[in-house]
Amino acid sequence: MRTASAKVTRDQSELGFWELARRAPDPHLAAHVRSYCGYVERGGTPLSRRELPSDEVVVVLGLGPPIRVDGEPRGSFVAGLNGAPALTEHDGVQEGLQVNLTPLGAYRLFGPPERGVPGQVVDLEDLFGARAGSLVERLFETCGWEARFALVETAIAGRLEESTPASPDVAWAWRRLTETEGRLPISAVTNELGCSRRHLTTRFREQIGLAPKAFARILRFDRAVSRLRSEGGGSLAEIAHDAGYYDQSHFNRDFRAFAGLTPTELVARELPAGRGLSGT
Repeated sequence: MRTASAKVTRDQSELGFWELARRAPDPHLAAHVRSYCGYVERGGTPLSRRELPSDEVVVVLGLGPPIRVDGEPRGSFVAGLNGAPALTEHDGVQEGLQVNLTPLGAYRLFGPPERGVPGQVVDLEDLFGARAGSLVERLFETCGWEARFALVETAIAGRLEESTPASPDVAWAWRRLTETEGRLPISAVTNELGCSRRHLTTRFREQIGLAPKAFARILRFDRAVSRLRSEGGGSLAEIAHDAGYYDQSHFNRDFRAFAGLTPTELVARELPAGRGLSGT
């Protein structure tokens, strides 16, 4: 596999010190891994964040004190696809490495979503076995983000080689919904596949963790959030139309459901230097 360079940014503010390292996966893993992210945070006070739903399954390899996810202490864990925001909290210090997987990658690494209960947070050891602790220990002993990313990537590649891929119809539906950012009607997907909506819904939920319609809603919401956060993203009406919402009330309903906030409230909660959304 190729060696990619990690992009590291650092920030010092009233929230304390923040280091963020990002790296894209090897192209051969792109259908399964979206990105790697390493982080170190040193602050003087506790901090909470609101984590928004997305089309990715998040794996956190904890290298510091446990954090709280919706009130429960977690070290290394997997957060499945979810249609509601989550609250993460720490006491001022956190360090770890995050892997953002596609649902197809999560299926290959961990098996069917029902093993971990779709939409829930599950300790990594419950899904990955004793290898989880061994991997975290090796990461802790490894210096430098690039070396750590390479170690995780090797572990993922090895796991993928011994796993079973999602069925072709589910992979096709996931790809079509993803490339159209949720704007392709489910009826069009079933027509392309030549199957019934019930068949696709059952298979998709079994292997992805959500029904196709719910997954498409998250994709549209995620696009709207990206536009909202970007400079020159446009007016709220333009963003709603671009993301595939049929009217402003539809747009606002999804924001309340997925973020628990209005679009303007979400923007106001942004923390500096890409630190996420304030939870309070």
